[in-house]
Amino acid sequence: MLLSINPSNAKIVAKHKPYTKLYTQSIVQQVDTAWSKWRLTSHQERSELLLSMAKKLVDSKNKLAELMGTEMGKPIKQGIAEIEKCAAVCEYYYQNAAGFLQEQDIKTDGSKSYVSFQPIGVVLAVMPWNFPFWQVFRFLAPALAAGNCGLLKHASNVMGCALAIEDIVKQAGFPDNVFRALLLDSASVNDVIANPLVKALTLTGSTNAGKKVAEKAGSLLKKTVLELGGSDAYIVLEDADLEHAAETCVNSRLINAGQSCIAAKRFVVVERIEKEFTRLFVEKMKAKVMGDPMVEGTDVGPMARADLRDELHEQVDHSVTKGAKCLLGGYVPEGKNAFYPPTVLTNVKKGMPAYDEELFGPVAAIISAKDEADAIRIANDSVFGLGGAVFTQDKERGELIAATQMEAGSCFVNGLVKSDPRLPFGGIKESGYGRELGMFGIHEFVNIKSVWIA
Repeated sequence: MLLSINPSNAKIVAKHKPYTKLYTQSIVQQVDTAWSKWRLTSHQERSELLLSMAKKLVDSKNKLAELMGTEMGKPIKQGIAEIEKCAAVCEYYYQNAAGFLQEQDIKTDGSKSYVSFQPIGVVLAVMPWNFPFWQVFRFLAPALAAGNCGLLKHASNVMGCALAIEDIVKQAGFPDNVFRALLLDSASVNDVIANPLVKALTLTGSTNAGKKVAEKAGSLLKKTVLELGGSDAYIVLEDADLEHAAETCVNSRLINAGQSCIAAKRFVVVERIEKEFTRLFVEKMKAKVMGDPMVEGTDVGPMARADLRDELHEQVDHSVTKGAKCLLGGYVPEGKNAFYPPTVLTNVKKGMPAYDEELFGPVAAIISAKDEADAIRIANDSVFGLGGAVFTQDKERGELIAATQMEAGSCFVNGLVKSDPRLPFGGIKESGYGRELGMFGIHEFVNIKSVWIA
């Protein structure tokens, strides 16, 4: 049985019976059959349906935000913002998909030659619980716009969100079966990947999950896009606006109770301003309100599951045992829940979990650097490469560091790293490969076909 458990009080809110292997195969067949017609629809028809879906999302944002709050603990105001962002990505591809997929003329020795972008078929998405709508729609909007069809294997604790997405697609007027949610456990994913009707897959999740999926898909020569873990470093230089830097860093660390691959996790601060930055950072972390995600004023809700909270606390304890100092938080609250307080660790060194591993929760690691060069070295001293940021009042200096010296898929100057429908999103190293969003995202799952006429 697939259980949805409210992380605020540990109560079971829903039980879902997993689909059988035979029923799952029938759904895949239905989606492939739908694709044979959907692939022939015009860009205009697809775009109009995307716009309709955006409107349905906006109309349902409060209800969907409450569902997220119940299933995985997202504060209501963050949930509403997530649904609005899903609507925005639908609107973005409504406006831009036709242009991204327009044939490109290429001069060759033929009388005519060009590059055409054709849909490839059924794309499987394996998605996590932390952004249960956004992670799906940033794949789904460009996939449908390109003429593909989609299957979703969502995380077990947010199956209500998965079914809600399936319902939204139907309400928007898309043809039956162009998108279906599969109620399955993780052990059943390989069978879906192996189905010859599934042509490609995208996964957002842990590095270990990505490696397993990539191994299976690779053995079948199926295209994959992987957005995996991250331990984003934010460099704070001596000339930074410390008030702005501290506020931005705290906000990035605590989004979704810190449960974001692209949230700031390591704060690399040059020693000259480390003391003042740390004071401001702790002050602002302390001011954030932890509590019921359904209450408007809550900044930090519970973590999604108690076992994940306990694993995070072990990382904190292990880091402290190795010499890190805990300036704030660092304890497990009483009661049946999955809460963990905003936590700040300093004196973080290589060899500690807080330095080497991803801390997937509201725990910040402040790391001291001698100077700019040392800060860049520390920022890049990670197996991950998803995002990063640099804070300095010299924008040219910041741009040089972000553009050429930080090893990550997205690097920001004086702002928190975030995904944007207009920009490609993805990582390097153990943070995965491939890109979502923008023009590059829609091109990941198309046949980039060369056509030549004598």
